[in-house]
Amino acid sequence: MQTNLKISDREFILVGTAHVSQASIEEVEKSIEENKPDCVAIELDENRLKNIKDPDSWKKMDIIKVLKNKQGFLMLANIVLAGYQKRMGKGAGIKPGDEMVAGMNKADKMKIPQEMVDRPIAVTLRRAWAKNSFWGKCKLLSMLIASAFSKEEVSVTEIENLKQTSEMDTMMSELSTYLPVVKEVLIDERDFYLASKIWSAKGNKVLAVLGAGHLPGVQKHLEQFASGAENADVSGIETVPPKSFLSKILTWTIPAIIMGLIITGFIIGGVEKGTTLLGSWVIWNGALAGLGAIIGGAHILTILVSIVMAPLTSLCPFVGIGLFSGLVQAVVKKPSVEDMENLQDDATSLKGFYRNRILRVLVIFFLSSLGSMIGTFVGGASFIGIFAK
Repeated sequence: MQTNLKISDREFILVGTAHVSQASIEEVEKSIEENKPDCVAIELDENRLKNIKDPDSWKKMDIIKVLKNKQGFLMLANIVLAGYQKRMGKGAGIKPGDEMVAGMNKADKMKIPQEMVDRPIAVTLRRAWAKNSFWGKCKLLSMLIASAFSKEEVSVTEIENLKQTSEMDTMMSELSTYLPVVKEVLIDERDFYLASKIWSAKGNKVLAVLGAGHLPGVQKHLEQFASGAENADVSGIETVPPKSFLSKILTWTIPAIIMGLIITGFIIGGVEKGTTLLGSWVIWNGALAGLGAIIGGAHILTILVSIVMAPLTSLCPFVGIGLFSGLVQAVVKKPSVEDMENLQDDATSLKGFYRNRILRVLVIFFLSSLGSMIGTFVGGASFIGIFAK
């Protein structure tokens, strides 16, 4: 799928691909060879380029450092998405992004400069999370979980259909309805970002290798840049939006309410009612965080830490139970070199998530955090019944 744009003395050739398609690989190579562009723009960011050039980079990952830097959820989401793409390309014998690699290799052979024009995936995922409402976050999590444990196989024909406008329009429409903010961040913002970087690429003839879903949006923005109807400045979407003052206040609201209710219980109901409130909070938080750790296949020590620490971490916005449970699991069941080597393959199946110690740490981090979050709401709701007695 190719679109040619001639704007003044410049030409932009947009090659739309399916990321796990042999036909796309051949189309990219052929287009570069025939058009002989001044520059090849690739839908990758520098970090993903580094991972492609160094496929053993996974082996250098420090899971403890990932958790300490509060990147556990980001890492898990990244692995899940990569695993999903890998499953899609398995039937065709293609690895995700092979068409991008083919484009770079062909450009290297022809001594054509290349530019990486995509926004860092970490920024994209963090923006998608930060801009979503609570309900939107829940739907995003459910989508990630469904894709992580899905056994759906996609045929070569279905993969090629992804490059067709009608198929893509249907998918975009469904995503817009189900998760409008995610569609805005993953598609709309990146269309603008990609177009801006392609527009600023050096040379009069620029060939861009992009996922087919980005072609209409990128073309529209390039045309608007040319007419002066739109500014190509991407500074507003290059960073994660900071929390609003109201959001920061709300972060402390639930812990403050919980502590206030427990203290009120002791004041107006004496030791018995105060202890009952405190006990309910501890039991719900600890039990559900511990249950999450159990479902994740945690070590007994990790489970105990989850149960004991969850009621405390739920009252402190600076740290979550997932950090403690993940760190303890990583220490008592230290990941091996084999886990590092098999990380991407294991991420394509449910059994692999439990077999691989790195993935299990991330699953325990996520499930204990989820259990504690549910426990916060259930424990808080239980106060109503206790005060009513």
